[in-house]
Amino acid sequence: QVQLVESGGGLVQAGGSLRVSCAASGRTFSGYSMGWFRQAPGKEREFVAAISGSGLSETYAASVKGRFAMSRDNAKNTVYLQMSSLKPADTAVYYCAANRSPVVSIDKYDYWGQGTQVTVSS
Repeated sequence: QVQLVESGGGLVQAGGSLRVSCAASGRTFSGYSMGWFRQAPGKEREFVAAISGSGLSETYAASVKGRFAMSRDNAKNTVYLQMSSLKPADTAVYYCAANRSPVVSIDKYDYWGQGTQVTVSS
C-alpha cells in the first residue's frame, strides 16, 4: 500500500511559477512510476505528466509540454511538478498518482493522493 500526500498548491498570477510536491510512503518508491493529473471544475480528470521509477524517462501532455517539468527524489520518496508560464486554464486540483510498474505510464495508476488546489489568476 502506498499513501500519497500532495502539497504546495496555491494562488499564482498568470505567467508565474509554482512547484507542487507529492510525498509517498513505502520502502520501494523507485519501483513505482509516478504521475500528475488535474481536474478542473466541470471537467474530467486529465493526464499532466509522468516519470519512470528511475527518473530517467518523462512524458507530458501537449498542453503543458515546455512549461511543466516533473522530477523525483527517490531518497526522499518525493516527486515534484515545477510549473512555469502558468495560465488561467491551468487552474485545477492537481493529483499525484503511483503505478506499481516502474515503466512510465499515462494511465493505469493504482494509488492516488487527495489533491492540491492550484489557482491561476488572470
